Amino acid sequence: MTTILTTILLIALLVILVLFSGIKIVRQGYHYTIEHFGRFTVVARPGFNFYLPFFYRVGRKVNMMEQVLDIPGQEIITKDNAMVAVDGVVFFQVLDAAKAAYEVSDLYTAILQLSTTNLRTVMGSMDLDETLSKRDEINARLLNVVDHATEAWGVKITRVEVRDIRPPADIVNAMGRQMKAEREKRANILEAEGMRASAILKAEGEKQSQILQAEGTREAAFRSAEARERAAQAEATATKLVSDAIEGGSSQAINYFVAQKYVEAIGMFARSPNAKTILFPMEASALVGTLGGIGELAKEAFGSGAGSTTSARPPEPGAPPPRGTALK
Repeated sequence: MTTILTTILLIALLVILVLFSGIKIVRQGYHYTIEHFGRFTVVARPGFNFYLPFFYRVGRKVNMMEQVLDIPGQEIITKDNAMVAVDGVVFFQVLDAAKAAYEVSDLYTAILQLSTTNLRTVMGSMDLDETLSKRDEINARLLNVVDHATEAWGVKITRVEVRDIRPPADIVNAMGRQMKAEREKRANILEAEGMRASAILKAEGEKQSQILQAEGTREAAFRSAEARERAAQAEATATKLVSDAIEGGSSQAINYFVAQKYVEAIGMFARSPNAKTILFPMEASALVGTLGGIGELAKEAFGSGAGSTTSARPPEPGAPPPRGTALK
């Protein structure tokens, strides 16, 4: 009886162990491929899975999360025969666990080699300046080529990034000198443009100044001509008035007129900067007589204004004034 119980317990323990061996717990982010006598049958997804032991087994454990693959540094010859050192990274994600497990022998090595060869192809078709300035274009072309090649493996290439491009030291020095020369060239161009703009503005200012000066001279000439015209009109009016007075029988008017011109002429002699001595070519009594005539004219004018009927005989031009006559 004891032997029978022991056998039953052993059989039950064996059944439990067999059942436990058929339980497959898949972690989140992974897919397991299940093989039936070595042939792929189904994909076990995250969580609890049970498959009959000895008939089914786990073939591959495939990581379904996005992964990063480092592209090691390598030297690439560009289109213009410049050698540069390049490295980068590839981001990919497995979408089909069965294809990733059975369509390619070593998925990581295959993606690495595919990215390396296409990186050489893309950068080898470009000049050095293009490789340094067109990283986005390089990344896009690599992504397109590698993603198309890995589609049959159930893999999606999400990003390809060129991490570093290192030209040789002599090329870096030459590029530095070229950049310095280019900046000096731009500085000289800007300086020349500034001098040109300054000269243009200066010329415009001088032109405007000359225009304004010419307009001022023109306005001054116009004003001067107008003043001379008015002076001439005043002179003509005065001459006409003197002529009318002479025609009316007043000889004092002509005396006033001659005396005025005489005084103006003497004033011009006096204002001359070179005149040290003034010589009068006529007797001083002539001027005195003329001034006396002016005084008589004034007396006549004031006397007529007061209602006096007395009239004095005007002296002859150039004659001395009568004695006892005071000059006003």
